[in-house]
This record gives sequence, structure tokens and C-alpha cells, in this order.
Amino acid sequence: MADVAREAGVALGTVSRVINGQQVGEKYRKRVEKAVEKLGYQYNSSGRALRTDRTNTIALIIPNTYNPYFGLLVHHINLELEKRNKKVLLCFSGYDRNREEEYIRLVRQNRVDGIIALTYNPELVIPEDIPFVTIDRFFSVSVPCVASDNFGGGYMAARKLAELGCRKTAFLRTGSTLTNEPSKRKEGFISACVELGLPYEVKALDDGMPFSDFEDFLTDHMSGGKLEFDGLFIGTDMLAWRIIQLLKKYGIRVPEDVQVIGFDGIRMFGELEYVVSTIVQPVQEIAEACVSTVLSRHLSNVPSLICLPVRYAPGGTTRD
Repeated sequence: MADVAREAGVALGTVSRVINGQQVGEKYRKRVEKAVEKLGYQYNSSGRALRTDRTNTIALIIPNTYNPYFGLLVHHINLELEKRNKKVLLCFSGYDRNREEEYIRLVRQNRVDGIIALTYNPELVIPEDIPFVTIDRFFSVSVPCVASDNFGGGYMAARKLAELGCRKTAFLRTGSTLTNEPSKRKEGFISACVELGLPYEVKALDDGMPFSDFEDFLTDHMSGGKLEFDGLFIGTDMLAWRIIQLLKKYGIRVPEDVQVIGFDGIRMFGELEYVVSTIVQPVQEIAEACVSTVLSRHLSNVPSLICLPVRYAPGGTTRD
């Protein structure tokens, strides 16, 4: 920076302000930028981190990106960080509890400025010296959690199926044994069914249980090639798609014989039509809330749960 200052004929402080994006006179900014280009000056982010104790890096711990919902979440969190001139350190846990703990240790060693995490370790210890924001899982009132309105989404799905003429429904899901925000989808669905007097059944599998359990459940509720349910609410769009392929195997048509609503809002190839009729999570808003919260200077004043609204969108698996 001293070399740049000499070349530009300005004070060292002027160079510092230009390099750090602070306000400076236009003619001085141009002189500094010209000197930077001539000398091939490279900004030393490591040196700045040592001086300021800030790395401008946020760690994102997430199971994977082959799940379309997780991939979309990573995409939008990265975009929100870029808007604020921050970088993302991406950590894939693969649902492995030990890897989640290892990543917490790793990111503390790398002195990240904050952590955004979607975790499944029931014994995970949240570091007290780094801003920490969770997605879909409540730890304590001191750790902000960002989630969509899962209860409202389940309630909305049941009411939509009833509105579309369904007379007997079922809720199918796979999920963690942890009590987390997505668990509320079932409670919302049941609440609406009871309120409407709509008959329902529930088939919930813990993560790792065989998909064939769903096949057994559905075939147990078939008679003469017909399914006794005419409406299904399924915990995720990915699972909904798999269930639909299973129904096709038995000659059951969607949506003619049974209407199906999923949850997440996954689109074909990322931006085309929805894979199934679905309860859409506001992924961009979730990402913005996570980033704004983890970068907040007053994290203690942030609500313990930031709950964002969902909406219904038809995707060809319902008769609307």
C-alpha cells in the first residue's frame, strides 16, 4: 500500500480508504486505482483479518446440495453474502453428527465471523463466541432459528385438499427423530383435518427406514386396484415425487385418482414448473433472514424464532 501511495502521489490513508471501499474524492480514487493496476497490487485479506480480527467469511453447515431444496438454500445464502461483500465457507455434513461437530471446531479455528447451520446432532454444542443462526431447528432462546411456517403449511395443505374435493386423506413423511420446525407440518395437517372433519391417517418414518414401508402402507390401503385415499399430503417434494412413481406402478393416476401436495416448492431444473403441487417455502427470504441475523451487531435482540410465511402453488398433481 505504501508503494501504491508513492505511485499515486497520495497519503497512505487515502489508499486504505479506496481499498476498503470508503468515501474519497473521485480524482484521488482514480489515481489510486491507476497505481493499483500499474503495480499489480493484490489485496491481502489474511493481513486485514489479523489486523481487524474479521475474516468477512460466514460458515454454512448443510447436509448436501444434491437435495434440490438444500441446493437452492445454498444458492440464495451465497447471493445474500455476496451482496454484503462476504464469503461463504461451505461445509457438507451428510447428516453425520460427528462431522457437524468437526466442522464447528474447524470453523472456529479458521476464525469465521459467523455460522449458519442446518444440523441434526441432538448433542451439538453451540459455540458462545461466534454468532450462530440455525435453520429449522430450535436450540434455545439465545440462538436464533429461521424457518418457514411449517404448521401453517400443513394446515394449508389439508384445507386445499378438502377444497379440491378430497374425502379421505393421508400424511406421509420421513424425518429426523429430533423435534424441529418441519415436524410441525404433521401437526398443522392434523389440526385442519380435525377442524374440517376430514378423515386422515399418518405414516411417518424416521430417517434411514426403508422406503418399502411406504409401499406396504399404501398397498394395505388398496382394494380392487383402487387406493382408499383420494388426497395425500407428503412431507417433502422429493418424497412426493417418489410416492407418485410408486402409485403409477399400481396403475393409480395422479391427480385423477388421488391428488398429491408436497412441501418445499422445488422446480424442474431450478427455474421451470413445480415438480408437484406444493407448499412453497420462501427460500430467498429465509436466506436473507439468516444472513441479516448472523451479521447483526445486536444478536441478543433478535427473536428466538423468525417464522416466514408459505404459500400454495399448483404443480399438476392436483385438480386445480
